[in-house]
Amino acid sequence: QNGVARFARVWSVVSASLLLATAGWSQSLTWLGTLPGGTWSVAYGVSADGSVVVGGATNADNQTRAFRWTQATGMQDLGTLGGRESVAHAVSADGSVVVGVAENAAGRRRPFRWTRVTGMVDIGTLPGDPCAEVWDISDDGSVIVGTSLPDCNLYYAKAVRWVVGGTVEYLGTLGLNSRSYGVSPEGSVVVGASVATGVWVAMPFRWTRGTGMQQIGRYRGEFWDASVNGSVLVGWANYNNGP
Repeated sequence: QNGVARFARVWSVVSASLLLATAGWSQSLTWLGTLPGGTWSVAYGVSADGSVVVGGATNADNQTRAFRWTQATGMQDLGTLGGRESVAHAVSADGSVVVGVAENAAGRRRPFRWTRVTGMVDIGTLPGDPCAEVWDISDDGSVIVGTSLPDCNLYYAKAVRWVVGGTVEYLGTLGLNSRSYGVSPEGSVVVGASVATGVWVAMPFRWTRGTGMQQIGRYRGEFWDASVNGSVLVGWANYNNGP
């Protein structure tokens, strides 16, 4: 199996028990279904008003495909970049922009941005890197964060930030590598994890244009998301592995 499929299946174990509640706290449930002929689906992102959901689902050929769901359209297969599989990780606040990872014709994991007008578009990597992954998007869809992968390998991963209409920006590292997982709603704060020099475990970071990449806390962990302006960060920490 390829990297996209392995990733989707691993996380489906975690997500299988999660059900999507409709807007508000009515506790009514909406089953999203699967793609035609598929056997399972996983939701990873939702628009601000809860009307658009994105994720990954299998099709009749047992291939994982990025999907966009609305009540009116049902589950829509967003396609690939020429390969077999894809998965959507996040969606803009209004539901119009979807981002994630898709295989190209060479079987490489590539970052994509999808809109109804453009379809799925490869947004590129750092120069020389064959692979990349996208994890989050700002509310207006203009800032995207993820990881550029030399040799398609996480060992030398590089946290990056894409700005629509601009280039891919390397955010730096605390030591060996770095990975971006979340961005604040307005796009100014990026969070993730980086292996720090002298510690050699992943440490949570917060990045802004003014401060650069800053290690937060003293313990092994990762940040996954940030509130407006990055004043509140969420993730995990392992106190038993701290320096």
